[in-house]
Amino acid sequence: METISIVGGGIAGLALAACLDPARFQVTVYEKRPELPAVGNALGMWPNAQRALERLGILEEAQAVSPVIGSGSVRDAQGEPWVTVSVGDMFGISRVDLLRLLDGAVPGTVRRITSNVRSLPADGSLVVGADGVHSAVRREAWGAATDARVTPYLALRGTLPAPVSPGEVGEYWGRGDLFGMAAARGGSFWYASYRSGVGPYGINAASALDHARERYATHAPAIRRTLAAATPEACLVQRIWTVPRLGSYVRGRTALIGDAAHAMLPTLGRGACESLVDAVTLADLLNTLPEDQALRAYDRQRRLRTRVLSLASSALGRVALADGGQPFRDRLLSLARRRNGRSAVVSGSAD
Repeated sequence: METISIVGGGIAGLALAACLDPARFQVTVYEKRPELPAVGNALGMWPNAQRALERLGILEEAQAVSPVIGSGSVRDAQGEPWVTVSVGDMFGISRVDLLRLLDGAVPGTVRRITSNVRSLPADGSLVVGADGVHSAVRREAWGAATDARVTPYLALRGTLPAPVSPGEVGEYWGRGDLFGMAAARGGSFWYASYRSGVGPYGINAASALDHARERYATHAPAIRRTLAAATPEACLVQRIWTVPRLGSYVRGRTALIGDAAHAMLPTLGRGACESLVDAVTLADLLNTLPEDQALRAYDRQRRLRTRVLSLASSALGRVALADGGQPFRDRLLSLARRRNGRSAVVSGSAD
């Protein structure tokens, strides 16, 4: 049997392990954390990700534990809507629930090794780096010049047991900051981002929450109410990192998928979706083609697509988190709203 070593047992790694043909491949997954996370943010599942979940055989289960997003508005800091986005059947799933379902879809023949891999496995296997933005596989095979790059932005994400009002769902864009809220199973998700000099490592969640409450103290009541109810135990805080543009996602018998290949700003909400598509695409190609052909086809199919999304995420981030240009942005969006007599409605359900 052919051997494949998957470094990283997150969304991309588990999805790949679940899709590879167990009759053809002996698969080993290396993951440094033996347990699934207890806290996770909301992940919007776009149509391409839903097709990947269907290929994995877990789409119906994912839908059963996830509310349909339906629509949400982009608003100013005080909550006045500029644009209402309709996303059709797109749903938001907790990262915790998604990882649980993916973990259950992995065949029992897959070996699981708890290990913090710092160099490529030397057993002659095909190596797939699914180890996230700070990928050891990428650094080992592509070099230190491809190390993750820290952005100026801090990200806070949390869950609350209280539901969010449909009239408050969406994003609020302030001066150099944004805040978002979405429905979740049994409650709601929230997230915030703004420029910050803290970190980039070892950020204290309680201190970050206190600072966020101060920063958003003059924002919409829904934001202040959400942050007042948030607790450090149900909150994740981290600096946002991205991966520089790679000339290829394949080098020899090593391939990258997910954030290891193309970590981007989260402004489009496409990171988890593209990780799922990466994994399913690579697995199906490996299942049906000789390895060298499969790797070339994977790189050809996925690199340009994810590069475009990365550029689009960066562009939207500059608009959503505008600081000096915030007044001009707000005037343009308010003018568009007045010309329409209400917030414009935009369909956001495309792949």
